[in-house]
Amino acid sequence: MSKRITIYDLANQLGLSPATVSRSLNGHPSISDNTKKMVLELAKEKGYRTNKFASNLSRQQSNTIGVIVPKLNSYFMSTVLAGIEQVANKVGYNLIISQSQESEEKEKINATTLLNSGVDALLVSLANESNDYEHFEAFTSRKIPLLFFDRVIDLPQCPTILIDNLAAGFDAGQHLVDQGCKNPIHVSGNLKRTLYADRFKGFQQALLMNGFSLHADQLIETGLDPIHIEEVISHIKRANKKIDGLFVASDNFAAHCIIALQREGFRVPEDIKVVGFNNDPVCEIVSPNLTTIEYPGYKMGTLAGESIIAHLNGNINLQTTNTILVRHKLIIRSSTSK
Repeated sequence: MSKRITIYDLANQLGLSPATVSRSLNGHPSISDNTKKMVLELAKEKGYRTNKFASNLSRQQSNTIGVIVPKLNSYFMSTVLAGIEQVANKVGYNLIISQSQESEEKEKINATTLLNSGVDALLVSLANESNDYEHFEAFTSRKIPLLFFDRVIDLPQCPTILIDNLAAGFDAGQHLVDQGCKNPIHVSGNLKRTLYADRFKGFQQALLMNGFSLHADQLIETGLDPIHIEEVISHIKRANKKIDGLFVASDNFAAHCIIALQREGFRVPEDIKVVGFNNDPVCEIVSPNLTTIEYPGYKMGTLAGESIIAHLNGNINLQTTNTILVRHKLIIRSSTSK
């Protein structure tokens, strides 16, 4: 295998000092254009490649951002990551992406691995199982920027990016009431996560404002995995009072609900109206098309990327920022038509 060309090899061949060769390669203004041209031509001829790792190490910077997400198999999360990557790559940063698979233990392992990899910053969307957040203290104690998005926790000097889930839940509940629902219920994810808890609170507020009474049967808490569909269908079938509306905290799960309801003889939207969440492509594939709350993942990703890079470049101080809210929107389709 041929030996890797170094700046010392270039310097020896050109009769220059290694420092002059290094400055030429980096376009330093103190070096003449003729010398820069001579160095660059020889470097190209010999196949010289910059040792970015060594260069970054000397500057105590890896130009790498770590990202921990619950799972990579959702449309929403893939659009968030696309937004982060688009912003990061544009300014020379790379991403190391890991998934917790909804496990607190896996999240801890991922955090330790990324810390040991020398990432310049960490972006996190929490696992459903996470209750203990000590694994993030290694970042804050070293002043490594830490930002939470979507599934967030309130930690000192750690900003968050999300939508107003309370308002989004209210909009979904109000829409079902406006469409004539007398007994709508909410199908939620894990209420330990604030985004799901806030969506349910907003839904309840809409019902209360319209004179509805609240009761325990208005909530089904699930993992929003299709394996739990039968729990929802059983709940609807055995309800004492006819359930005529569903606000589901995930489009994918809402689509599975529609298919399962139709299989059981329910008509959507005539018997039960359904609202989802995220505005995934499945909304326009399932029949009837799914009314949903648009959660702009790509916008969230670009905001997260821009914010963390601006902090790393010294343009803003993220540690003085609390919460950045991204706008949501109700998109009405035929699954809730009167």
